Amino acid sequence: MVGSGVRRHREWVRLDNASNIFLAARTDADPKVFRISAELDHDVDPVVLQAALDATYDRYRLYHAVLRRGVFWYYLQDSDLRPQVTADEQYTCAPIYRADRRNLLFRVMHHRQRIVLELFHALSDGIGALWFLSDLVTAYVQLRVREPSAADESSAGGSPDPLEVIDRSGEDDAEWQRALVPDSFAHYFRQNRSRGGVEAGPMSSGEPVKGRPAGSRVHRVHGTRTPDNRPRLVEFTMPVAEVLTLARAEGVSLTMYLTGLLFESIRLSSGGLGRSRTLTASVPVNLRQFFPSQSPRNFFATTRVEHTYGEGADDLGTVCRQLDDQFRRKVTRESLDRKLRRFSRFERMPVLRIVPRPLKDVILGLINRGSNRGLTVAVSNLGRVSLPEPAGAHVGRMLFHVSAVRPQVGIMSHAGLLTVSFTSPFVETGHVREFARRLAADGVEVTVAAARVTEAELAEVER
Repeated sequence: MVGSGVRRHREWVRLDNASNIFLAARTDADPKVFRISAELDHDVDPVVLQAALDATYDRYRLYHAVLRRGVFWYYLQDSDLRPQVTADEQYTCAPIYRADRRNLLFRVMHHRQRIVLELFHALSDGIGALWFLSDLVTAYVQLRVREPSAADESSAGGSPDPLEVIDRSGEDDAEWQRALVPDSFAHYFRQNRSRGGVEAGPMSSGEPVKGRPAGSRVHRVHGTRTPDNRPRLVEFTMPVAEVLTLARAEGVSLTMYLTGLLFESIRLSSGGLGRSRTLTASVPVNLRQFFPSQSPRNFFATTRVEHTYGEGADDLGTVCRQLDDQFRRKVTRESLDRKLRRFSRFERMPVLRIVPRPLKDVILGLINRGSNRGLTVAVSNLGRVSLPEPAGAHVGRMLFHVSAVRPQVGIMSHAGLLTVSFTSPFVETGHVREFARRLAADGVEVTVAAARVTEAELAEVER
């Protein structure tokens, strides 16, 4: 420290295996940033929000970390930096991490009635970020309304969908909040017990699926890229009960119903799939549902579901049931344990451990690009969120946006409102329009909001 002549020892920890891919795969169009927002019943007071952020930040030691580069790996290191609340004046999911700067890996912003949290994905996953935002919003409301809280911690729950948030109630001021916590992947999966292939985190979302018809190729959405790499964002808001009714009528989860509807929307807007008749979706799975962990660091895997059109029944209900069956067969504790142990052994191969970090980035980047060629879309669902009082009474919609190298959908619900946020690197929104039309045809009341991205659209704002 300045004037002491003694340098304070800084805690550090290596990145987990799910995080390393984000460093290798980030691009100008997809900086691997995601956003979670909470919309309140009043305009946000930035002074009160700063006080709430200061208190919340002190309880989450992981969020003090900056990203450092070693010879063989990346690592997170503790810092003395303090976050500052800012107005939300840039486009959603703008880059956060820069190799030439030692900066925090998240930011907190406000815009009218919204409190916004954005993170670089190498720091945390959506569940960990949701914990932080829930505690931040709770602290903000407590300070503003001057009401004591019956519950000091956030909680989330809902149906037994593996994508939904786990309940953290009762974990008051736990040790994982105050330290750069260890890697949950290492805790659960670095014991040699099984043999086979590889799948973990976002790296291997392009797993092969047996039985794809010969001559069928994966359909990839193309379009005109946005002028400055900002994502095209469209937000849908609707009553969650109405969409749940549609999903239950088909006997499937909400996530797979919306995935099937997205497939149908892409098919209808494509003008004809041609030979590329297989649509695929990468779907993150919250591993905390199967392997208990209170770590806010990345702890998820991805699986892939797909449907090939023209090889049988293609009505929406059949497609949704097929996707739901694929997902449930793949997402079990036994299957995930087997695959993640395989990946852990692959990661710890001696030849890979001695490869310098820049070369590892090249290798991981090539693997990621190869995986991307087998994907049409990505669908992420943070599930149903339940905030503690008094925060819950003051928060309406909650929204989830993700930077995108392909069309991406972020889903979550709160206070009976389901939000479905579409992000894409392309200007065109044909599949989004078809999605809205199908919901409206089924009697769902949908509110739509879209961000401007083209030069003409942005010029309208300046007039």
